[in-house]
Amino acid sequence: MSADNQNAAIYFVERHRAGPLADKASFVEGTETARSLTFGALAEQSDLMADLYARHGIRREDRAAMLVLDCVEFPVIFWGSIKAGIIPVPLNTLLATEVYDSILKDSRARVLFVSSALLPVVQPVLAGNPFLEHVIVVGDEAAEYKSFASELAQSAPQPLVQASADETAFWLYSSGSTGAPKGVRHVHSSLQATADTYGAQVLGITADDTILSAAKLFFAYGMGNGMTFPMSVGATAILYPDRPTPDSMFDVIARTTPTIFCGVPTLYAAMVAAMNGQKPDGADNIRRSISAGEALPEEVGKGWRAAVGTDILDGVGSTEMLHIFLSNAPDDVEYGTSGVAVPGYGIRLVDEAGAEVDAGGIGELLVNGPSAAGDYWNQRAKSRTTFEGEWTRTGDKYEKRADGRLIYCGRTDDMFKVSGIWVSPFEVEQALISHPSVLEAAVVAKRDEDGLEKPKAFVVLKDGQAADGLAEALKELVKDKIGKWKYPRWVDVVDDLPKTATGKIQRFKLRD
Repeated sequence: MSADNQNAAIYFVERHRAGPLADKASFVEGTETARSLTFGALAEQSDLMADLYARHGIRREDRAAMLVLDCVEFPVIFWGSIKAGIIPVPLNTLLATEVYDSILKDSRARVLFVSSALLPVVQPVLAGNPFLEHVIVVGDEAAEYKSFASELAQSAPQPLVQASADETAFWLYSSGSTGAPKGVRHVHSSLQATADTYGAQVLGITADDTILSAAKLFFAYGMGNGMTFPMSVGATAILYPDRPTPDSMFDVIARTTPTIFCGVPTLYAAMVAAMNGQKPDGADNIRRSISAGEALPEEVGKGWRAAVGTDILDGVGSTEMLHIFLSNAPDDVEYGTSGVAVPGYGIRLVDEAGAEVDAGGIGELLVNGPSAAGDYWNQRAKSRTTFEGEWTRTGDKYEKRADGRLIYCGRTDDMFKVSGIWVSPFEVEQALISHPSVLEAAVVAKRDEDGLEKPKAFVVLKDGQAADGLAEALKELVKDKIGKWKYPRWVDVVDDLPKTATGKIQRFKLRD
């Protein structure tokens, strides 16, 4: 192995092949079977992937799609692919069949690894894919497809390939909160960059930690939480293959007693409502809780702290930047703000003309840092408008306070003006959520009879709460809390809000 080889697997996998961590559990499944994988076993099993690929004619830089649940096979496939110079493309496990068809064709993956439980969803589009040559099933065997366990058992260990820090290592597809998912290409050095910045300097993860991430490994946020951060220091990650709900998370917390919990605002809100002020079993060890995906409502953060005893560190990240680049920090939490730049990252707020906004102003957030993606696959126009030299446009609007902290206002596409003044959908939503009957809220612009844009609210009520008379009460609440012109002129009570699989509200669907 060359001394200048910068293959990311050297840092994350090979460092732990031998020595005191070799026999320590790197991953434990948070299910009743509790399958586990040691650091040493991960190194050995990932060595076999190159031979598996070679036997099936999969060559360097080919794409390998991964429709794999959070289980011990996931890191074997991911890191084994990176060792072999094959590009792993983890896919969202909660999408519809037609979306998988689009992504598989867009990525031109030649091989698909798929968990047996997910095979029925993707199977209808496999035969018609002109690029896909091999389907390998993880878990229960399927007669017409290859078995991952059998394929790995037939493979011999191979050394990892030489790679540069700037070489594409893996792709992720964006969550689709504003439209169709886009293929985001990341290089080898990006993985360690997020571990060295947020993982080490904000999260402060150590080898003694056990981390549970409700966000899945296919999600950039979940990949850091549940894989690269713990692997960077020799901590243990709890993997949960099923969809996280309050009850399932309480069950896993009770069984595994994590020290770090990673969630998203919608899950935290549901868990806080379900806890009703009581600390869940197994939560005594939680020393740190983090959130990303969308801005965390102040009421949710305070409710979690009251029940669990630890603050939630609310942060902002993106698929394009791979993890959190703007965050609250331990002992420096102010709910209602997104904090300050993570060490190693730079941020700017700019107006429509590209000029930096002053304190008190609202502008679009731009970020630079070592984990930025190179581009979107096959999306030249969108790449050029998002990646501006060293700066990446986030598509989010923020208000800059005099002390440097940023307050989330909404997606650039979601912002609108009422009486010539910017209205932040998130600010109105926070006011609505402060009502004891409201669990979730989303606000979009709607034109009134004069053709002028005004706020319209969609609210989800907590269990057992009645909608009678609520609309007028919510309008008055918003007027009193944040300003008379910001109140929603229309309030619709709905059973749920349209969201991506990663928990982001799809406001464009509400506008439609």
